[in-house]
Amino acid sequence: MGKIMLNDLLKIENLENVKVKFNQFNGDTDPMEEYKHHPDIVNTNWLLWRTDVRYFKVGQTAICFLKLGYDIWLLTTVKKITADLDVRNGINYEAEVIEKHEPYFGRVIIRYHKDFQNQCRYVVDLMNEFEVIQILPSVFEGDDFPGYDNVRLTFKQLETIINRHKKDWVAALENQKAVYLIRDLEACKLYVGSATGENGMLLQRWGNYISNGHGGNKELIEIVNTKGFDYVKKNFQYSILENYNSRVDKEFILRRESWWKETLGTRNSRIGYNCN
Repeated sequence: MGKIMLNDLLKIENLENVKVKFNQFNGDTDPMEEYKHHPDIVNTNWLLWRTDVRYFKVGQTAICFLKLGYDIWLLTTVKKITADLDVRNGINYEAEVIEKHEPYFGRVIIRYHKDFQNQCRYVVDLMNEFEVIQILPSVFEGDDFPGYDNVRLTFKQLETIINRHKKDWVAALENQKAVYLIRDLEACKLYVGSATGENGMLLQRWGNYISNGHGGNKELIEIVNTKGFDYVKKNFQYSILENYNSRVDKEFILRRESWWKETLGTRNSRIGYNCN
């Protein structure tokens, strides 16, 4: 079976007027994290940003790639440039989505070995090298659920899962009771909590933290009040210590929560935020 190339899907005829923007970690920000949280940030800010160099001209077609891994790229959008705003170090272009290509956005993964430093290039000499290796059944939403023993999430990652209602994560967490750990990376302190069903299942419980930073916990309310919600967003990390199905008795979970508090020493104010 022959290879499927990107233009077998897009069927763009005038390639001389098409450029591609390769978006990857720039030493400061990872566009993948931005994309998982809010795809339009990549499709607008990263695609249409200008430094000293004008990447596009009015009337050109702009293809946006996002790096997934070594030689692996995700097609995130295809747009026609409609205006040049003459802005440096900012979003310099206005553009409109080319609707006939929309079914492929966030779903087509290609293989291409980029061996040059430029972020933006004409595709006329490159298009025949963009090999389609996968077409996802739905729009790429980020990392798949890794199993309960391997959950370790930043605030932003957890916020993305909840706000975008990522299906595999929601299915895994919405009916689970659990003992969980919150780690303050800046202060090197720990907080042990539980989702017993009475206070919500794990997805709901963690959703409470995303909404206000403290989930109603006295100890964490103090952190939000003194250091601010942004401190939580920057420094808190969430993981699962033990998970249980919905039939497990609340009292058993509370005993396990207490065991972990004792084991990790989180009732000691020097290393933990638990006061009971």
